[in-house]
Amino acid sequence: MSNTRNQGFRLGIYIFKDAEIIDFSAPYGVFSVARRFDPELDVFFIADSMRPVQTQAGFTVLPNYSFSDQPSMNAFLIPGGFGTRQEMHNTRLHDYIRNLPENCLLTSVCTGSWIYGKMGLLDGIAATNRKEPDRQEASSHGKVPIDRLAEIAPACKIDRSRVVDSGRIVTAGGISSGMEMGFHLLRRAGYDDVFLSEVARVMEYSKAYDIYKGDVLTSTPQ
Repeated sequence: MSNTRNQGFRLGIYIFKDAEIIDFSAPYGVFSVARRFDPELDVFFIADSMRPVQTQAGFTVLPNYSFSDQPSMNAFLIPGGFGTRQEMHNTRLHDYIRNLPENCLLTSVCTGSWIYGKMGLLDGIAATNRKEPDRQEASSHGKVPIDRLAEIAPACKIDRSRVVDSGRIVTAGGISSGMEMGFHLLRRAGYDDVFLSEVARVMEYSKAYDIYKGDVLTSTPQ
């Protein structure tokens, strides 16, 4: 991992129907606070079109860009949520991802990694997903999300770490793990632990940050 800071690091977060609110708002919030220390950082929402998007619980988001705008960014993030069941089959999204520059990180929170798995992008590399099921997933009619990832992407090396960094593809497991994804992307952008710890302090997240910052698997693709 480079110690050289990537000036003006830009994070684009994909927003879609029934996306999980914390999955996208947590990394957005980390970048928002980090911008108080470095205004060159940027974070924004991308959607299929510029129409408002209704996410979980009726929470409506107005995207900053559409696919056709093709905004420049250093990382693209897919959150999880019920909507990932449909997004796994969204060929417009898949085409958009495949056309992103090779130097753009492909990241996800929670069940967002299902989409990369469905596209075959997790074959032969390590990735994670949510490990705690809701009521339906815990029933005989459901499946724990990390186990479903193994089913969707049988060639993926399933890992239970909070964040799994496999080079270009970085996945986080758990609804609230978007916080750790936000911090990890700042780390990938070249910000040191002094900077990250100060962001965590301002967010009153220092204790959790200290616990989770070590729960990261860095795996080099073979």
